Amino acid sequence: MEFDELLSLSPYSLGREEKGRVLGERLGELTEMHRKNCREYGRVLDLLEGNFFPAADDGAGPAGSIRNPYDYPFLPVRMFKDMELKSIPDEEIFKTMTSSGTTGQQVSKIFLDRETSSRQQKTLVKIVKDFTGSARMPMLIIDSPSVIKDRRMFSARGAGILGFSIFASDRKYALHEDMSLDLEGISAFLEKHRGENILLFGFTFMIWQHFYKELAKCPGRVDLSQGVLIHGGGWKKLQNEKVAPDAFREELERVCGISRIHDYYGMVEQTGCIYMECEHGHLHASIFSDVIARRKGDFSVCPFGEEGIIQVVSTIPESYPGHSILTEDMGRILGEDDCPCGRLGKYFEITGRIKHAEVRGCSDTYEQK
Repeated sequence: MEFDELLSLSPYSLGREEKGRVLGERLGELTEMHRKNCREYGRVLDLLEGNFFPAADDGAGPAGSIRNPYDYPFLPVRMFKDMELKSIPDEEIFKTMTSSGTTGQQVSKIFLDRETSSRQQKTLVKIVKDFTGSARMPMLIIDSPSVIKDRRMFSARGAGILGFSIFASDRKYALHEDMSLDLEGISAFLEKHRGENILLFGFTFMIWQHFYKELAKCPGRVDLSQGVLIHGGGWKKLQNEKVAPDAFREELERVCGISRIHDYYGMVEQTGCIYMECEHGHLHASIFSDVIARRKGDFSVCPFGEEGIIQVVSTIPESYPGHSILTEDMGRILGEDDCPCGRLGKYFEITGRIKHAEVRGCSDTYEQK
C-alpha cells in the first residue's frame, strides 16, 4: 500500500493482520532504500546480516526476504546523537530537526527533505483530528512567546508548538516572557471565543508548574470546560513531585473545569507519528506506526503485559533511516484491537526510562536549563 493510500484511511482503522501486512511491506521498502542510500546504515545491516535477521537469497538485499514487522533491524536511538544519518544528498535537505537536551548533552540531528517533512505534517493532522475533530479551534499555548525566539529551545518546544499550531484558528500564549501567568490575556482570549471549543497545548511539567499552580492560587475560576488539552514531553519531573497522571487530570479539572485531556508519546526521531492517549488512558499506535516491547537480555519480543524496552516503527522517514528505532524508554503493550475506545491497533503504556539513560523529555529538559 502506497503512503498516500494510508493517508486516505482513518488512522485507527486497520486490524492486526492487515496492518501487519502493510507495515511489513513498507518496512521492507524503507530498509532497502536506506541500505542503498545511507552508507552508515548499510554498514550496520552488513554487520547484522545472518545474526539479527536472515540474509536474502533473492538478490534484493537483506530486506528482501522479510515481511514480519518484528524481524526488521532497528537502530538504537543514541546513534542519532553520535552520527549524522541521512539518505539524501546535502542539497536536498529542507530542514534539520534536533532533539531536546540539557547543557552538555549531545542531541539527535534529523535531516528532512520536503517530502518527508510534508508527510510528517499530514500524518500529525490525521492522528490529532481523530481526537479533536476536523474543525480548527482557538488555541491557548501554555508557554511563553519567547519559545520560538530562543534557538536553544526551538528544537524541542518550539517545533512542537509550531507543529500543533496547524490546528489553530487563533492563538494566544498563556505565559509572559518571564513565564508568569498572563491571566488578563487568557480571560480576554476566552471572552473573545466565548461558546467555542478551545484547544490547549503545552508540555507536561510547564502546564503543572506555570499554569495549574498559578490558577490554583486565583480567587476566581477560569472556565475551560469547553477545552481539550493535548500535552507531552515527559513525566520525570512530576514523578519526582509525586504527581501521578490521574492526579494531574483531576487537579486540572478542579481548577479550570477541563476534562478532555490527552497525553501523547513521541520523539523528534519519528516526528509526525505520535501516540495519542485515548479516553481510557491508553497510548495508541496508528496505522502509520507500531510499537514493540523487547526484553533487555536478548531483545526478544515481550508478550503483552510484560515490561520491556520500547521499539517504535514508522512508515514515514525516507530522508533518514529512522523507520525502526529502539528507544531508551520502558513500557508494556496492553493489548491490540480491543481497547474500549474502539480504535484498532496496539495500545500501551510507558513505565519509565532505562536506568542511567539521559533525561530527554521537552518539559523535563526545560526544568534542567
